[in-house]
Amino acid sequence: MRLLRGVPFLAAVATAVSLTGPAPAAAAADGSGQCARQERVRVPGAALQRTACLDDLTTAGLAGTPYTDMADQAGLTAGGTRRPSGVPGIQVDGYFPDSSRFNTTHGWRHDAQFVIRLPDHWNGGLVVTGAPGTRKQYATDKAISDRVLAQGYAYAATDKGNSGTAFYRDGIRPGDAIAEWNARTTQLTRAVRQVAAQRYGHAPRRTYIAGISNGGYLTRWQLETHPELYDGGVDWEGALWTANGPSLLTSLPATVARAFGAARDEDLYAAGFARGSEFLWPYHERAYWGLTQKIYRAELDPEYDPRCPGPTAGSTPEEILAPCSSDAAYDYAERPASVHRAVARVALTGRIGKPLITLHGDMDALLPKAADSDVYARMIDAKGRGELHRYYTITGGTHVDGLYDTYPDRLRPILPCFRSAFDALTAWVEQGTEPPADRTVGRPADGDVVNSCALTGTATARR
Repeated sequence: MRLLRGVPFLAAVATAVSLTGPAPAAAAADGSGQCARQERVRVPGAALQRTACLDDLTTAGLAGTPYTDMADQAGLTAGGTRRPSGVPGIQVDGYFPDSSRFNTTHGWRHDAQFVIRLPDHWNGGLVVTGAPGTRKQYATDKAISDRVLAQGYAYAATDKGNSGTAFYRDGIRPGDAIAEWNARTTQLTRAVRQVAAQRYGHAPRRTYIAGISNGGYLTRWQLETHPELYDGGVDWEGALWTANGPSLLTSLPATVARAFGAARDEDLYAAGFARGSEFLWPYHERAYWGLTQKIYRAELDPEYDPRCPGPTAGSTPEEILAPCSSDAAYDYAERPASVHRAVARVALTGRIGKPLITLHGDMDALLPKAADSDVYARMIDAKGRGELHRYYTITGGTHVDGLYDTYPDRLRPILPCFRSAFDALTAWVEQGTEPPADRTVGRPADGDVVNSCALTGTATARR
């Protein structure tokens, strides 16, 4: 059996601990009613689970409770985002067997944590995601969970098996931590399909995967590797890993060099960063670039500079965000074959097996689309899977929607376009209604740009 740091990947714990929350309301004889069949819900393979019957599974009802973490969602959505509410049902929190302890949520100090939400009024579908960046299982509650729950979907999210800025310390070989992200997403998907059958009497009729950033990478990887588990997915600016580049390790070194005065703007343009995105660079230089390069390089190429970041990325915010000076000269193409093999372990191929919609902002200053989704679209075409893919460039979109609040005259949130794309995906899968062709979705001159997005605009060809 596949091992996750010495823990069997498919090992089931015969007697998982269940910490049950408030008692459910009485169910009718036919199994309907609030939180019906709660006592039957057991997550296969979980080492621990806590089950609660709740009046509202959305962040409107969960904010300030142990059932979400609003701080971990910070920056992902624009301030004026409208959120649905009033979705009663069952929430299951818990974790699978794992030996790493980065995730301290609930005081558990245990990784492979998950959240599963089962609305009372189910539409027969399931949406699965993994945390973006180095965040944890509640990170996309506002961005994804709230709306899909209101539409009637069950929802499940994983912390990916490791989190935080020292995630690269997990595993034994280079690439182990990222490889675990994929394994944990597969594990959760298989488990929650059985959980849905326990709760509702049958498995989901449709299962979708969606995610932001690293969650978008998970979406791509799952549709390439386990298309049998899903009916389709939405990839919101997913990270791209390819054995020979491009990847974060080929685009970010120029940004670190810039921080040390060793690169010009032209070097960033050559790495894929968009002209016109310069106003976002100072923020990304302080908050993202150096940190992201050093922790992913530590995960995939730890021998390059074992002293930085070392056992941790730092103990203060300043230390954590500071780049490693050695990364200014990092040249992935010149690194040993062993490094390329480590990246190959987690690399994408473009061979998707189910419909996929990709969204990418043209102002993304962390994962520039020219070095990411433009390339991935070509990879999909090269594998002969273009008919399963739609690719929408969002004018004014950047990597995190929270920056819209600072630059409302220059940016637009991607979340409303994600919601439109998800609806387009389900219509494609369930009704055979093909989504619009690849296009650039323009920034509207007026209207509620925070909460609406029509997938219209100028059709574009693959480049």
